[in-house]
Amino acid sequence: MGTFFACITCNRQVQEAIYDRSFLPNLLTMLSAFIVLAIIIALLSAASTRRHRKYTAANPGLQVLSPVPLTTAAMVLGIGLGGFVDGIVLHQVLQWHEMISNRLPPNTLVNKSVNMFWDGIFHAFTLIVTLIGVILLWKLLKRNDVDRSGRLLAGGMLIGWAVFNIVEGIIDHHLLKLHNVREITASQDLWNYGFLGFSVVMWIVGGAMVRRRTSIVNRQS
Repeated sequence: MGTFFACITCNRQVQEAIYDRSFLPNLLTMLSAFIVLAIIIALLSAASTRRHRKYTAANPGLQVLSPVPLTTAAMVLGIGLGGFVDGIVLHQVLQWHEMISNRLPPNTLVNKSVNMFWDGIFHAFTLIVTLIGVILLWKLLKRNDVDRSGRLLAGGMLIGWAVFNIVEGIIDHHLLKLHNVREITASQDLWNYGFLGFSVVMWIVGGAMVRRRTSIVNRQS
């Protein structure tokens, strides 16, 4: 009996299973989640910029370093790193779920390979976001008007990670039902909502760190 390799470049069955009528919808679904994330980060950054400008306008004699650029870069980096943590820990190490494992259970070698392909596409998007975050951080090196506090970096990354979890959880777990946090369990909803609850806590902690740093800087100014 010949050896069976479930790889895209060497197995037509795997190729046909990936590049079927669901290929484009799956790709657009993953892309749409990152578009929503970009919009949310842009809105959060714009709101923070307005607050900072309002404060500086009300205190024209003060020179306050802006927390917005570092916080924004940290949120973008948090989205990318949060995606990698999700993919590495839940997809690969624990193997609780894969990208489309609720629609296509990975119970055959072909199905497992298809899911692995979409996990790779997901990781490709998270890599792009992570690189954007690194570039945004690098650009801050040329500016002297930015607060470079480690508290802003850590808090922004927590917010970004939380935003990623919430958007990914709502879209992939609840709306489109691509996968569950833990597929093999009698309490899928409990894990899905617990994932969102944990993410909300992360957002609260990250937001508190950013606000704490901002208030300290404002008092010192």
